[in-house]
Amino acid sequence: MRNVVLWMIVSYFIGSFPTGYVVARISKGLDIRGAGSGSIGATNVRRVIGHGWGVFVAVIDMLKGALALLVTGVMTGASATTAPWLLALAGSASVIGHNYPVWLKFKGGKGISTTYGVMFFLCPYESFAVTLLSGAIWYAIVTTTRYVSLASMISLMTLPLFFWMLDVPVPFVLVSFILAIFAVYRHSSNIDRLMKGIENHA
Repeated sequence: MRNVVLWMIVSYFIGSFPTGYVVARISKGLDIRGAGSGSIGATNVRRVIGHGWGVFVAVIDMLKGALALLVTGVMTGASATTAPWLLALAGSASVIGHNYPVWLKFKGGKGISTTYGVMFFLCPYESFAVTLLSGAIWYAIVTTTRYVSLASMISLMTLPLFFWMLDVPVPFVLVSFILAIFAVYRHSSNIDRLMKGIENHA
């Protein structure tokens, strides 16, 4: 149990690196929390300081989730078959770190990119296929509706279904479902704007 808690803490701190905040500060001298939606995530960075920076932040935020799994796996010898719960909890902790970073008084992003980074490397090779499928759904929804928030929520909700269809270990199905629900919760203000027809377009 102590081993699990330790690697969850390590993963939290990996995920808590505030990429969007740091990028906006360095590139524009801007506190991203006071611009646009106030989120430090890639979508707000893209809208406030440009597409290229938004892509950069999204990639780094994805790598945070991947790094949390890599460090946990290498240091403990855990794999998808030997310790699925440890990897699932470590990955979840990295998303929590992104959403609630201690460095910014626990006010972070919404966890989409970091969740995708976790999901992609969670259970090779099944998770590669699952994440690419969900990513394709994200792209299709964005291009047809131009709502990034809607695409993010729906695409993440497909992850547990795809994992279940591929019969991956139960911990991975559960964590993908929990992280999808977590993402919906973090998008509560976006859902309200979508219902009112005033949500920001891509």
